[in-house]
Amino acid sequence: MTEPRWYSQPYPPEGASAAEGIRNQLGRPELDLLTILVRESAQNSWDARLPDSCEPVDYRIDMWTVGPAHSAVWRTLLQSGAPARTDDFPLRETLRRGNIRVLSVSDRGTRGLGGPTRANEAVGPERDFVSFIRNIGEPRDTALGGGTYGFGKGIFYLLSQCGTVLVHSRCRTPDGGHETRLIGCTLWGSYMAVEPGGKRRYTGRHWWGDFCDGVVEPLVGQQAEAVAQRLGLRPFAPDETGTTVVVVDPNLDEMEPHAAADYLADTVAWHLWPKMISADGVPPAMRFTVTCDGVRHDVPDPRTSHPLNMFVAAYEAMKGADGRDLACRNPKKHLGRLGLVKRIVPPLESNRAQRMLNIEDLIHHVCLMRPAELVVTYRPGPKPPTVHQGYAGVFRADEAMDDVYAKAEPPTHDAWNPHSLDRPESTYVQTTFRRIDEALNGLLSLGGGARTGAGNIALGAASSMFSGLVGGAWGIGGATDYSKPGSTARRPGRNDEEDSRRTPKGGRTQARRGDDHRSGSDGDTGFSSGSDGSASPRRRPRVQYVGDPYYDERGETTVLVQEFRLPVPGPQRVCIDLAVTLPGTGGRETDPPIGAAVPELVGWEDDAGRVHDGDPYVIEGGESLWRALVRPAPDTMTELGIKVEAVSTS
Repeated sequence: MTEPRWYSQPYPPEGASAAEGIRNQLGRPELDLLTILVRESAQNSWDARLPDSCEPVDYRIDMWTVGPAHSAVWRTLLQSGAPARTDDFPLRETLRRGNIRVLSVSDRGTRGLGGPTRANEAVGPERDFVSFIRNIGEPRDTALGGGTYGFGKGIFYLLSQCGTVLVHSRCRTPDGGHETRLIGCTLWGSYMAVEPGGKRRYTGRHWWGDFCDGVVEPLVGQQAEAVAQRLGLRPFAPDETGTTVVVVDPNLDEMEPHAAADYLADTVAWHLWPKMISADGVPPAMRFTVTCDGVRHDVPDPRTSHPLNMFVAAYEAMKGADGRDLACRNPKKHLGRLGLVKRIVPPLESNRAQRMLNIEDLIHHVCLMRPAELVVTYRPGPKPPTVHQGYAGVFRADEAMDDVYAKAEPPTHDAWNPHSLDRPESTYVQTTFRRIDEALNGLLSLGGGARTGAGNIALGAASSMFSGLVGGAWGIGGATDYSKPGSTARRPGRNDEEDSRRTPKGGRTQARRGDDHRSGSDGDTGFSSGSDGSASPRRRPRVQYVGDPYYDERGETTVLVQEFRLPVPGPQRVCIDLAVTLPGTGGRETDPPIGAAVPELVGWEDDAGRVHDGDPYVIEGGESLWRALVRPAPDTMTELGIKVEAVSTS
């Protein structure tokens, strides 16, 4: 058994593709390399899923540093037969450094790279190995698959700072058995070498494996399994099939490895969420795992993570009775289905994965996908009239139109470009965008007269420009000057309440007290008779609002939250005071029209996160922080207040 070695491809008499040309086939994508890696590799895994299997495809990304037990093997095996100059073959320099970092992308529950190992022998339908290892630009052979011409595999080489990958695969054989295969590939740059017979040009493509009859074959069977074990690669179970692609010295875009793992986990969620959701008892189509140095980095759950849960809701609307069919009228053609949802939303905390998609502070996007249900892109629509509203949509192309949309995609599959098509196909794609825009205009009432309240901010939160609409009098409203922590101001006395004003000023709520604060009516101290007939001080209950109202999520519900304390000790009864505020008038609507949505109290949340029902509800006063949770009425401004009174202990 001979040790594996490198073979460098010289230019043959009939010519060949230079490595530079192959590396450039992805063009200049707007997405970064790690994002393209997730998208393209997951697409490959999905297209390679086992037919008729009910089990999800297992997809995982692992990053690690090759340990001392394996690093010597890497340096010995992966330099044998390699070109001498590091400019021509930078893997040499990578292996000389102290640490060898690798990133692997693996799938299980897929076919593996089967079929013939030589391109000239791949004349039947089974040619996964030569399509991935040997050939470039083959058209897809998977009906309704995610890929088109197979250029996406180039991302593995682009991500490697030395252009090198190891491919470890297990497939079924024609006789029903299993075969393990292991081969290395480098794609760097063409070069000229001076040899005993003279100068010779090389394409810059290199393969590592079993050199036989002038061709590098993969290591197979027990030899492949033994060498993979020596390199520290994850083995296959006895009946397991699939593929692992190991990227040597990955480019992490200047992120430290664990930060890169977090980014990859977020990227998986944003680009592959349709494969993560289950419905009607059917498990998700794929399972995803991301690890770094053995530490797992959780992939966000799209059903519970905002704002991805809005796209999940739009997807389910698209599939259900609320979905709408989009069609082109001339030429007549059914294009696909669209689902839309609009919600009151909390502030969006963007992360790097979202910013890569140009999703910043608002969700106003439609997710485009083909029948394979892999995200193509998030197409922005008109911005909603307020930062407290958002909408999400999902458009899925009809199966009969899959080839049209596939041809409209660039090699990175992240856009639909109608200008790259001829008519009538370009008309279909342009009409798709026009129909989506029409639906969004209807959703937001931008195409005609606005609905009542549609132009209003959905919540009169003190952090918004309508902050003056929230509160202002004792017990009614939020975060006035006298109710903030550390404030020395007190509520006005009974005779002074008429002088208290809600005065919006610079986006803040200002309260003005009257000057008449007689003893016993200043709202902080009263008097009661003691057993000896003398007067003893008694503090009256009051609400101390903590900060401004804000949006947050509880489960799948967006709620308005007002934090507060009851600083006076003793049991006190609190109740909520809710109204819809009428913009421009300052009026409060407490008697809505029949059938109109109204704000509702969800409950009272204590310091431990437990939610208590009841209105009114009894709370023990003290320093504990409480939260009033309110479900606002859509397309309205909600005025929120808390009333409090002492509970008699006699």
